[in-house]
Amino acid sequence: MQVLTSFILAAFVGYAGAWYFGVLEGNFALLLFLATLVTGIYWLAERFYFLPQRHRAAAALEAQALQRREELASKGISQVDDHLAEAKGRILAQPWWLDWTAGLFPVIIAVFFLRSFLVEPFKIPSGSMIPTLLVGDLILVNKFHYGLRLPVLNTRITEGSQPQRGDVMVFRYPPKPSLDYIKRVVGVPGDEVAYLNKRLTINGQVIKTTAVPEFFDEDVMRYFKQYEETLGTHTHRLLNDDERPAYVPGADDFAFKQNCHYSVEGVVCKVPQGHYFMMGDNRDNSMDSRYWGFVPDKNIVGKAFFVWMNFSSLKRIGSFE
Repeated sequence: MQVLTSFILAAFVGYAGAWYFGVLEGNFALLLFLATLVTGIYWLAERFYFLPQRHRAAAALEAQALQRREELASKGISQVDDHLAEAKGRILAQPWWLDWTAGLFPVIIAVFFLRSFLVEPFKIPSGSMIPTLLVGDLILVNKFHYGLRLPVLNTRITEGSQPQRGDVMVFRYPPKPSLDYIKRVVGVPGDEVAYLNKRLTINGQVIKTTAVPEFFDEDVMRYFKQYEETLGTHTHRLLNDDERPAYVPGADDFAFKQNCHYSVEGVVCKVPQGHYFMMGDNRDNSMDSRYWGFVPDKNIVGKAFFVWMNFSSLKRIGSFE
């Protein structure tokens, strides 16, 4: 078992290392599921086989020591230094290969269920959601709001709530589902979304914006025009860059692209059933549904709702809903 366990642990370390150095594309959900499965098997084996086996060995040692003491007592020897307690401790102690597997199972399964069904932490890697979310924000995502989903497969098993316009949602990036993206829900199934000349219209109704003081982006040392917008029940701020054109350059081929019409003014899309149209709040610096298409329901991960840490600014901590 020591050799087998060494091989399994080495495989996990090798996979994590190759992922870290970019040799292969990792899948943390799958890695955590496999870790839970493997340590769970070891935990069951420890509980129902290895631990009882050690207890039997300790009991046999104690019986032998008792018999020896009785034999020595019959010969008039009452003082026996057999180090019984120390020997029993060595027998009952968990070997390293169980300590690193069965011993970790309670922690790993707690993380697995917490991450899979309650909340999952994410780090904001880009500026596409500025000013709502900044680069480096560590956020929490509600995994049950839109319905519970099976880990790895992401198949929904409970209904939950439907995504609403204005929700900040984490989802699997349609062109590459192994990546998680975060954007704001702009269009729900059946909506006609138009973003023309940098003005958003939904089902023929122009979404009103109110100018607010400019936003200073410390990363690029520039000011950007900032507006306040209300989508559904959500009021949020967005940025526009006057130096960027209104049209959408280099849109990919994607499912239901025939539902979209591109022009020099921008794009108009009819959102198909079971799909969502997503946009970043940093409107001119966001690769979103205008470029790579609609997000299918099966790609939904959860609803983002809270910044729990930003090491560059503790003032960022709090809800952004």
